[in-house]
Amino acid sequence: MELSLSLEQVIEFLLETPLFSELEPSELADIVTIMQVQRFRPEQPIFREGDDGNAWYVVFDGEAMVEKRDPFSPNRTVATLRAHACFGEMAILDDAPRSASVVAATDVTTFRFPSMPFQVLLEDMNVAAYKLIHAMARTLCKRQRNLNQQLTDMINKQDTDAQGLRSRVGPYLDESTISE
Repeated sequence: MELSLSLEQVIEFLLETPLFSELEPSELADIVTIMQVQRFRPEQPIFREGDDGNAWYVVFDGEAMVEKRDPFSPNRTVATLRAHACFGEMAILDDAPRSASVVAATDVTTFRFPSMPFQVLLEDMNVAAYKLIHAMARTLCKRQRNLNQQLTDMINKQDTDAQGLRSRVGPYLDESTISE
């Protein structure tokens, strides 16, 4: 199956994607020059936990699952990604290995933004690249706040005695909220 999209269709789709919403169409033209279209079949990995982070992605169509390793059972699905979802951006920001796997749940088409050409745009002081980095940071902050709330809710439901979850996890939660 071949995917035929015009530049205008790609730009329109990306402008409807939250990470790209602050960009002007003319700014997106620079970003699209480094973009690659990739297709994946069901159960095909897009990347695996522990891999080098060499790109970030936007789901154009289909569904993908974010999975974390679980030593005591099959991988645990932690999120479902659909059209307009961005993923893999943490590796662009910190050059660390992938923190989770992403696997196609259905036929999936992604827009892939390779790390090295994106870094060149940053080095060239490309405004669109900087706007995207800022949007990535905002997205990661939102995810961190949600995680903090989930942890707090979970801790509050547990027994708070000396052996309780609060005594074991609380210091990590306290540490993660220092930047707020």
